[in-house]
Amino acid sequence: MEVLKQPRYVDETKCTACGVCATYCPVPVPDAYDENLANRTAIYIPYAQAAPSAYVVDPNYCLFLNRQECKQCTRTCGADAINFDQRPEVLTYQVGALILSPGFKTFDPARVPSYHYADSLNIVTGKEFERICSASGPYIGKILRPSDLRKPDKIAFIQCIGSRDRASGNPYCSSVCCKYAVKDAIVALEHEPDLDITIFFMDMRLYGKGFETFYERAMAQGVKFVRARVSEIKEHPQTKGLTLRYVTEDGSLKKDSFDLVVLAHGIEAPEGNSALAMAASIRLNEYGFCETSLFSPLDTARKGIFVAGAFQGPKSIPDSVIQAGGAAASAAELLASVRNTMVSEKVYPDERSEPDEPPKIGVFVCHCGKNIGAVVDVQEVKKYADTLADVLVVEDNLYSCSQDTQALIRETVIKHKLNRIVVAACTPRTHESLFQDTIREAGLNKCLVEMVNIRDQCSWVHMHQKGAATEKAKELIRMGIAKARLIQPLSEAVIGVIPKGLIVGGGLSGMTAALSLVRQGFECYLIERSSDLGGNLRHTYFTLDGSDPQKHLDRLRREVRDHDNIHVFTGATIRESDGFVGNFRTVLSFGNGENGRTIEVEHGTIIISTGATPYQPDEYLYGKHENVLLQQALEERLAHRKLGPKDLNHVVMIQCVGSRDKTHPYCSAVCCGQAIKNALKIKEINPDANVTILYRDVMTYGFSEDYYALARDRGIVFMRYGPDHKPRVEDIDGVIRVTVQNQLMKKNIIIDADLLVLSTAMVPRENRKLVEQLKVPLSADEFFLESH
Repeated sequence: MEVLKQPRYVDETKCTACGVCATYCPVPVPDAYDENLANRTAIYIPYAQAAPSAYVVDPNYCLFLNRQECKQCTRTCGADAINFDQRPEVLTYQVGALILSPGFKTFDPARVPSYHYADSLNIVTGKEFERICSASGPYIGKILRPSDLRKPDKIAFIQCIGSRDRASGNPYCSSVCCKYAVKDAIVALEHEPDLDITIFFMDMRLYGKGFETFYERAMAQGVKFVRARVSEIKEHPQTKGLTLRYVTEDGSLKKDSFDLVVLAHGIEAPEGNSALAMAASIRLNEYGFCETSLFSPLDTARKGIFVAGAFQGPKSIPDSVIQAGGAAASAAELLASVRNTMVSEKVYPDERSEPDEPPKIGVFVCHCGKNIGAVVDVQEVKKYADTLADVLVVEDNLYSCSQDTQALIRETVIKHKLNRIVVAACTPRTHESLFQDTIREAGLNKCLVEMVNIRDQCSWVHMHQKGAATEKAKELIRMGIAKARLIQPLSEAVIGVIPKGLIVGGGLSGMTAALSLVRQGFECYLIERSSDLGGNLRHTYFTLDGSDPQKHLDRLRREVRDHDNIHVFTGATIRESDGFVGNFRTVLSFGNGENGRTIEVEHGTIIISTGATPYQPDEYLYGKHENVLLQQALEERLAHRKLGPKDLNHVVMIQCVGSRDKTHPYCSAVCCGQAIKNALKIKEINPDANVTILYRDVMTYGFSEDYYALARDRGIVFMRYGPDHKPRVEDIDGVIRVTVQNQLMKKNIIIDADLLVLSTAMVPRENRKLVEQLKVPLSADEFFLESH
């Protein structure tokens, strides 16, 4: 593989990132990282956590590279790192696999003339507003409008800018805009609680784990949500205020004035995608993203080249992270035969060992941007920590996890010969290992760091009690320092890892994980409590894109059953499990009661893939009328031809049954797609069928928006209902009568249906026993809780 490396004109092996060169550089340049809301210099570090942490010269603005003038950076660089003789070079690498993750670009709102984005400083994009809110941004986290640096009183967010819009060339949904708009609205209110914020939207697509609760939180904090499409934004020439004209759901034309407007702009395929596709011999879809298939979403058209993140299609951070792990596993499958070759081991300095030395403690208090700093008085906490016994150094840092702060901690430990470190920041669950590695690089034993969680336990839970949060932070730090005095260095024993995995749950994800493990060269045990493998995929017969789920299931089952290193146990559950990372012992039970057969297996890791199941409702005549079905049952009947054209004249589907409510306060992410898929199948069987889908918000995110448009083109009717006006279903002499309030006319519509289909929530399987056995936590919704 050949890679073209552009010159940075700075020797990254010499650069210490001291910043003196940037101090003396005379050329101001709009800073792309700050969305051009602030300036940098022609020599700069792209952003605080850039890797490598070394400066780079911008050849478009450097006076020496363009006019042979200046060279101030050369004269002031004490490390002699500036090198204007660098030239582009082609680097050649021998690789066994390639992962493409070039990301995305954002839509330019100037392409929508009626919004006048290019004409008003007070109309900003979502990314620009993110930087405005950031403590490391151009306004140091203060919410100011760019035209006059005055605090805005009213802010409007407008959704779907460059998304769900055929005129812009992007008919798909960008999947993230609703989420980041709600997040930014909440963050803005954390900074300025008296802001008046309105979000204009078509559908609020806050699907998936935890996002619906976020939506409810925003409404509880006073964010207004208006279902409308804004047609025009006009700026007042004197005040620079903005007037929005919009049409509401009932057809009324309205207008409102705001001080700042945020355009939630969507995602487009990255720059250079065509050149990359040509170089890598992969295919792009019609929108310029990498083309993959439904059941192999990480595989490109070329074997050995994988894709991860938004280059595969618009997606959120959690989805991108999951894909990254999957792509790495796919690459590891190809490289299994050469594992542990070409490995370079990280070398640490010798540990300082002075057991009789009194405690010398360094305390590092993190602002975490505004996460901590906007609530906890960090300076007061810092002064307090400095008064405590055995504390030699106290520092406060904007982001303690950043590369520059890690370097500062290392240097401080060495300079002051510290032998204990206390980091008051966020949760050790995600960041302890980072600080352990940092002090190890400074010559301390990794166990000599103590973390105090003043984010989760102070600023987050006491957001509106700043004084109390500060006092609690001081108390927690005092306790952390007391504990740090007593901690001792520990040596790590080297223990062998059992190269086997245990996978709990034999559905699509479980079987896929099993095959990945064995392709990476490991043995695994796959246990499934039912009598057969497949999970929910056994009841899935169609997909929106026309793939064949049953064919894929048959192939998976065959590959799993035929592989010598996959040991399948059906009708099995875990009776007990103990051990630690790399060494677990689990007893599997077959049959009922204590008299059932058991076997014991040893393994190094556990993968939980127990899945979810459709919620069984007690409303809408379900279980009381034979023609009231769940979507899964409808799909099975359609697949087995148990429903003909005469059975499908009038079909009503109700979305969000047992979902997005107090019992299950989340969107299951799959129900709308499933309803549209089945509705289109009904239209195939009976083109004259009247199919009505009653919905709250249509969650066809990503490229599935195309099928929402197709459904409307085929005559499928979508009628919205509000959570306070749920449909009413009655049995009138054997006929299913559905009454729903039309949101446009505010009148009741009556539909007599041959078939009523309920799209119910996906709920977790009963996992309490498994939680106790494996000692892993659940979320409030009783799904397994991820580490971050």
